Amino acid sequence: MAFFRQYPCGAHGMLVNLPGQTPIGITTVSAAPGQPHPPSYFSAVLDPALKVLSPAYFGMVMATGIVALAAQEIGLPFVARVLFGVAIIAYVVLWGLTGLRLLRHRDRVFADMIDHLRGPGFFTMVAASGVLGSACLILAHNLFAASVLWGMAVVLWFGLTYTIFTAFTVKEDKPPLDKGISGAWLLAVVATQSIAVLSSLLAVRVGQPYRLDLNFLALSMWLWGGMLYIWMMSLIFYRYTFFRFSPGDLSPPYWINMGAMAISTLAGSLLILNSDDAPFLHSIVPFMKGFTVFYWATGTWWIPMLVILGIWRHVYKRFPLHYDPLYWGAVFPLGMYAVGTAQMARAMEFHFLAALPVIFAWIALFAWMLAFGAYLLTLFRAAKAPYRDV
Repeated sequence: MAFFRQYPCGAHGMLVNLPGQTPIGITTVSAAPGQPHPPSYFSAVLDPALKVLSPAYFGMVMATGIVALAAQEIGLPFVARVLFGVAIIAYVVLWGLTGLRLLRHRDRVFADMIDHLRGPGFFTMVAASGVLGSACLILAHNLFAASVLWGMAVVLWFGLTYTIFTAFTVKEDKPPLDKGISGAWLLAVVATQSIAVLSSLLAVRVGQPYRLDLNFLALSMWLWGGMLYIWMMSLIFYRYTFFRFSPGDLSPPYWINMGAMAISTLAGSLLILNSDDAPFLHSIVPFMKGFTVFYWATGTWWIPMLVILGIWRHVYKRFPLHYDPLYWGAVFPLGMYAVGTAQMARAMEFHFLAALPVIFAWIALFAWMLAFGAYLLTLFRAAKAPYRDV
C-alpha cells in the first residue's frame, strides 16, 4: 500500500531564543581567574541543558518521519530512507537524553508533566513512536520494529493521557485560559491518531483474529481523537478571538490546528481501505467517508488562516524569525497534510486532488531542510565557544 526551553518562556510554555541570545539548551561558562580546573563539559553544558529539555523535542522525530513518508509518496525513495535514518537517530538520542533527565532532574520532569503549557509536549513521545513505527512498515518493511513501537505508543498514550489530564483537573492552582492553553494541546489528538494510523497499517499485515482487534482499536482511537479535537479546538478558538493576542503568542505549534486534522484524515482513509477486512468497518463506510472529508476540509480551512497569521506576526508586527526547536511543530503538519490527502484521494478515488499531495510534499521537504539547516547552524555556533561567559 502506498503511504503515505525554560529561560524565557513563550505563551506555549516552551523555551524560546531571543535575538542575539545564546541558543537554548546551551549554557556556557568560563573558569574564574586563577581557577586551575574549569568545570567539565557535562556540568557546564549538558546537565543544564538536560534540566530544561522539553519533551516536545520529539517533534523533530515526528516531522522527519512524516516528511520521509511524503517523499516516498512522490517517488523519492532515497530521500525517504535518508530522512528515515535521521528520524531513527533523533529518536534514540532523545530517549537517551530523556532518560538522563529523569535520573538527574526527576522533579523537573514531573513538574513539566502537570504544567498546563509544557505538559502537552509529552504527547510528542507518543506521536513520534507512532509515526516512526509507520515508517518502519512502509520504508523498511519491519513488522517487529513497528510492533514494538506500537506497544510503546499505546503504553505511553494511556499513561500520559490519564496522568496529564487528571493532574490538570485536580490541581488547585490553575492558569487562566489565555495563559494555559495553546495549539500544543492538540498534540494529544495527534498522539491518539498516530496509534490509529499505525494500528490500521499493522492490521493488514497480520492474520485473524488480531486483524479485527487492531482495526477496532484503530476505529476507537480515530473516534476518540475526533472527540478530543472538538473539545480542545473550541477552547483554542475562544482564546483566539476573545483574549489579547500578541505576536509572541502565535507560536509554531499552532500549526497543529491543521496537523491534527490531517492525521485524522489519514487515519480515516486507512480505515476505509481496511473496511473489507472487518465487517464492523464495512457497515459504517459512509460514516467514515463523511467524517474523513470533514476532517480534511477542516484542516484545509486552517492553512490560509495560519499563513495570514504568520504574515501578520513576522511582516506586519516584525516579530524576529530565527531558529526555534518549536518550528518542527510547523513542519510536521505540512508533511502530514501531503500524506493524508494522498491517502484520502486513494481511498475515495478523488483523482482531482492528485496534484495537492505532490505540492505539499515538496513544501514540507523545503520546510524540513530550512529547519534542519538552522538546527545544524545553531549547534555549530554553540560548539565554537562552549565555555564563553553569558
